[in-house]
Amino acid sequence: MQENLLDQMRRAVGQLTHIHTAGHVIGVSAGTVHADCATGETRVGDRATLYTSGRKRMAEVVKLDQAGAHLLVDGTTDGVSINDPVVFRPAPSFAPHTGWIGRVIDPDGKPMDGKPLLPGAGACEIDTPPPSAHERRGLGPRLETGLAVLNTVLPLVRGQRVGLFAGSGVGKSTLLADLARGVQADVIVIALVGERGREVGHFVQDVLGAEGMARAVVVAATSDTGPQVRRRCALSAMAVAESFRDAGLHVLLLIDSVTRFCEAHRELAVASGESANLRGYPASTGPAIARLCERAGPGVGTAGDITAVFSVLVAGSDMEEPVADMLRGVLDGHIVLDREIAERGRFPAIDVVRSVSRALPDAANEKENEIIAKARGLMGTYARSEMMVQAGLYVAGSDPMLDAAISAAPALDDFLTIKDTRGTMAHFAKLRQAIANSPMRPDGASL
Repeated sequence: MQENLLDQMRRAVGQLTHIHTAGHVIGVSAGTVHADCATGETRVGDRATLYTSGRKRMAEVVKLDQAGAHLLVDGTTDGVSINDPVVFRPAPSFAPHTGWIGRVIDPDGKPMDGKPLLPGAGACEIDTPPPSAHERRGLGPRLETGLAVLNTVLPLVRGQRVGLFAGSGVGKSTLLADLARGVQADVIVIALVGERGREVGHFVQDVLGAEGMARAVVVAATSDTGPQVRRRCALSAMAVAESFRDAGLHVLLLIDSVTRFCEAHRELAVASGESANLRGYPASTGPAIARLCERAGPGVGTAGDITAVFSVLVAGSDMEEPVADMLRGVLDGHIVLDREIAERGRFPAIDVVRSVSRALPDAANEKENEIIAKARGLMGTYARSEMMVQAGLYVAGSDPMLDAAISAAPALDDFLTIKDTRGTMAHFAKLRQAIANSPMRPDGASL
């Protein structure tokens, strides 16, 4: 252990340099600064420090032309003036290792929890291509989650990529923490993209807790940071997950949220000169989402797998808004949280009828698929007629299927709230019991 620590310290010291490229400000516009720089020595993604009236401002190179570098400042450009000095530095080395487990870091791999953190043995790029589609394994076995609904009707399997679609205040963070504590995985990697500063501490200390942090790496970029930092947060978290996957481990990756990743990408793209004409987003948003999501999933050869949950903030439960629409097309399922369900006190507030797991039917056996089909049929029938039933307009006996759905609705509602560690078999037994009062399948046969 001591030799390993000394090696880490040598690597950290070896990255230090006292020679940097310098320039000065030659132009300022809204959010960006134009600086001259040495041709061939500065690259897109390099960092820069602006010295303005004795104050340091951090920035990142987002565009290069023959006249120099365009910098996106972390903050406002107020007070920046022509000829202010600029110092360019290469992007810091990003080298995850097992010592990061239990820690909170920023997108550059620097600690945010006040304790020292050294780099690992091998540096990696944070934006890499996904594994070869031809060489990847298929989805793995069903995972225990500790949540009855995700063990049965909406199963989560190893290597699956799922979207979690929710508005604000409907239990999204709580559900992510439940998954971090309950899902079978070797390592949990959590990206908090553009989260409020107070909420980062609350999520780590109270929502996730010591149990969740014991096997987790949290990568955070708060809402007050620049778009380049917020966008990098999701990419860095994916790079951390890939490093553990390549070591043969099973990784659960939780990214909260892809919406803020896309908003940051939009700011960067517009600063680079791209037009935001795709319903308010630039055309590069779709490929950016696909590239991020495709990096997760089953591994190749002896590598492990990345099971990923990508959360999406949907305003007014609009599943057709651009980010939600683009994300659905590249995932292996989606979980929809509904505000009306949350308001009546059922948590997790999952709308099963609108949610889909593309791991089915392979993730369950024939009998389990039959039970799932019966449960979904009953819930769908009740959802379609719920308003009529509650208004007292339905006459019992008019529709046998609806009568069965009404009879089973309270038990199914209770079933969807179950959180325990009894396992999938016990949860299927509870689901079968919940629909026992409705002995008819949608096709008329007995269960």
